[in-house]
Amino acid sequence: MLTSIALDPIEKKPFRKFMPGSLILSVGSYGCNLRCPFCQNYSISWSEEVNETKMRARYVAPETLTQIAEAQKINGNIGVAFTYNEPLISFEYVLDTAKLLVKKGLKTVLVTNGMADVEAVKELLPYVDAMNIDLKGFSDRYYREVLKGDRRMVMNFIAESVKYSHVELTTLIIPGENDSEEEMSQLSAWVSSLDPSIPLHISRFFPRFHMMDRMATPVDKIYRLKTVAEEKLRFVYTGNC
Repeated sequence: MLTSIALDPIEKKPFRKFMPGSLILSVGSYGCNLRCPFCQNYSISWSEEVNETKMRARYVAPETLTQIAEAQKINGNIGVAFTYNEPLISFEYVLDTAKLLVKKGLKTVLVTNGMADVEAVKELLPYVDAMNIDLKGFSDRYYREVLKGDRRMVMNFIAESVKYSHVELTTLIIPGENDSEEEMSQLSAWVSSLDPSIPLHISRFFPRFHMMDRMATPVDKIYRLKTVAEEKLRFVYTGNC
C-alpha cells in the first residue's frame, strides 16, 4: 500500500554525493519498526496514528510502480526512492520492484533507519544503488529507551551496506539525548573506521509529535558537532539550520 508519491530532488533524501541535481520518484507506505517520539511522518509510521487519521492509500504493484518511474524519465527521474516510512518492513515489495527497476536502467534508493537483520535482507542489497541510513545516536541507552531499537543491529546493517552501495548517514541531534561532543566523536570515529569518505548529515531537531518538551537544537550546537565530526570524516553536512 502506498500512502505517498512525489518526484523529489535527490538532495531532499538527503544525498550530497549521489547523482546531485537529479530527481527521483519517492514513495512511502505505512509503518515503522522504531518508535521515535519526534517522528515527523508519524501519521504513516505509527500505526495508532494511521488509524486515527484514516489516510488514503492504495496498492500499486511493483510492475505498475516501475512503469510510473519509467514514464517519469522524461521529467528527469532516475529511479525510485523508498522513503517517508521505513521501507525495510516491506522488504519483499522493495525487492520485487528493485529487480524490475534494474532491467529498465533505473536506480533503487532506500531511506532507512537500518533496523534490520542483515541476513534477513541481504538478498536486496545488490539491487540497491544508494542508501541514506539513520545512525540516530551512539549509545545503547538512547536506542533502547527512547527509540525502542537496537544500535548494534543498525551498526551491523551499515557495515554490510557500504560493501554494496553508496551510503550516506544522518544523525538528528536531540537536545539532552545525543548532543554531546564525546558521543559525536565516538560516532564519527566508528564511521571513519568503515570509510572516512562516508558522508554524514548532522540535522537540527524541532519539537514534534510526542517530543514537545524541549527547544529546537541550537544552531551553534549543530555547527560545533560538525567540527567535531570533521576531525574523523571528510564530508560532514548540516541540515535544518
